[in-house]
Amino acid sequence: MSTAVPTLSIVVAAFNEEGNLPLLFERVRALDWATLGLEPEFVFVDDHSRDRTPEILAGFAAADPRVKVLRFSKNFGSHKAFTAGLEHCSGDAAVILAADLQDPPETVPQLVGKWRAGARVVWAVRDEREGESLATRLLSRLYYQLMRRFAEVQPPTKGADFLLVDRCILDELRAAPEKHTSILSLIQWMGFDQDHITYTKAARHSGRSKWTVRKKVKLAVDSFVSFSYAPVRLASACGLLFAFSGFAYAAVIAVRALMLGSPVQGWSSMMCVLLIVSGVQLVMLGILGEYLWRTFDETRGRPRYIVEKRINL
Repeated sequence: MSTAVPTLSIVVAAFNEEGNLPLLFERVRALDWATLGLEPEFVFVDDHSRDRTPEILAGFAAADPRVKVLRFSKNFGSHKAFTAGLEHCSGDAAVILAADLQDPPETVPQLVGKWRAGARVVWAVRDEREGESLATRLLSRLYYQLMRRFAEVQPPTKGADFLLVDRCILDELRAAPEKHTSILSLIQWMGFDQDHITYTKAARHSGRSKWTVRKKVKLAVDSFVSFSYAPVRLASACGLLFAFSGFAYAAVIAVRALMLGSPVQGWSSMMCVLLIVSGVQLVMLGILGEYLWRTFDETRGRPRYIVEKRINL
């Protein structure tokens, strides 16, 4: 009786990556799949690219039936693209791989080894980061340290966005249709047996990074709102601090007026206090608004992404 060969899905999110996709596809196909004992499936998600990415992916799919392609109706972001790829793949496990060649496909056999040893999630943790500025590395380290300190997840201190997940994780992701979240933090939050390997994150092979400061800030806000109540606690603590300070200052003024006969003065100080307190109140309202808006957006039931075109699916 023959035994079916397990399938490993390689899920790639691409946005204007015409300069990287041919070499990436060549390298993932060149892996020794026979020695791994796996049948590969290649799922590419085009996040509504404006260059030749759609034509290149269509050529891949025409030449190789193992290639599946999704194209979004507009740019929804890399995390939505990875989510779509994981929801449409059919493998017994899946590897999330960026199209910029910073994460070497040759690391996949190490991920598979940990998976076969029993891990449901295997993270490729960055040991070194080539071609990135000191400011980028410091801000990245700060983000992960804050997440470890204040959120419900424990990401690697140096970060990881290249990983392998088991089929059980894929099934659970389908049951968690959150829109404004970090898919990586969601996988960490799920638990299960998780392991890691280390690797060197290479410099981008071609083109410029589409991971802008605005997108990084949005991811940070989404991560904290989705997995931490620390911002709300901070707002409450600020409220208590300013309330206590106000009462203490009022008591000092009353004592000075009644016991020392000192007249109440301080127009400038009063205005400073008023402006500071008003600013803090607006920050608190903004924090609550972030939670409220995300709750409202989830209740509207809009899809997380819209697929414009499917090939081999």
